[in-house]
Amino acid sequence: MFTGLIEEIGTLKKIDRRGEAMVLGIQASHIMHGLALGDSVACNGVCLTVTTISGPLFTVDVMPETYRLSSLKDLRTGSPINLERAMAANGRFGGHIVQGHVDGVATIEGIESNQNAVIFRIKPQHADLFRYIIPKGSIAVDGISLTVVAVDSGSFTISIIPHTLKETVLAHRKPGDTVNIECDVLGKYIEHMMNYRQSTPNDAHDARGGGVTANFLQQNGYM
Repeated sequence: MFTGLIEEIGTLKKIDRRGEAMVLGIQASHIMHGLALGDSVACNGVCLTVTTISGPLFTVDVMPETYRLSSLKDLRTGSPINLERAMAANGRFGGHIVQGHVDGVATIEGIESNQNAVIFRIKPQHADLFRYIIPKGSIAVDGISLTVVAVDSGSFTISIIPHTLKETVLAHRKPGDTVNIECDVLGKYIEHMMNYRQSTPNDAHDARGGGVTANFLQQNGYM
């Protein structure tokens, strides 16, 4: 689990592409202290496993599913990468719950200044993600824990303070670039539990949940 608080910006030093699979070699400094084989590192918001470590360089494997569903396939040698190690059990929880399981890719439609903030307008490639994106709700963009400012029919906006801009890859982004987005996991679990249906030997479609209905509220003492 991650918090969406970026620890440092790494640099992609090498890419080994094998069809829809990749091995990425990333140079870092701060996160290398104590880093071990098998550790999880969020790279632009994607949870990846450390496979080798050599001095300031570590490698991670990108499998086809991740390649297809994230913006990692757009990386080039020299690309900056947001890095965050998995949260320690005794760590301070400063962002929001981020799993490193991105929901999809989005395109930056516009960037504009607003006094001391920079407003990014972002359009997800899949419109069905909007059921999880709400004004003032949490969202991770390239692994950065952020708050949604506003939502319209096709995009949402985030407001970036100077510190976040300086310390993350957003400083290098421009309109047309793609970013990884991960919606708030709480909304996904609530949706699943409210719509879950338990199969039984007698009826493969026997409803255990079925959503919030008047009958559900009455049976559970709310009416």
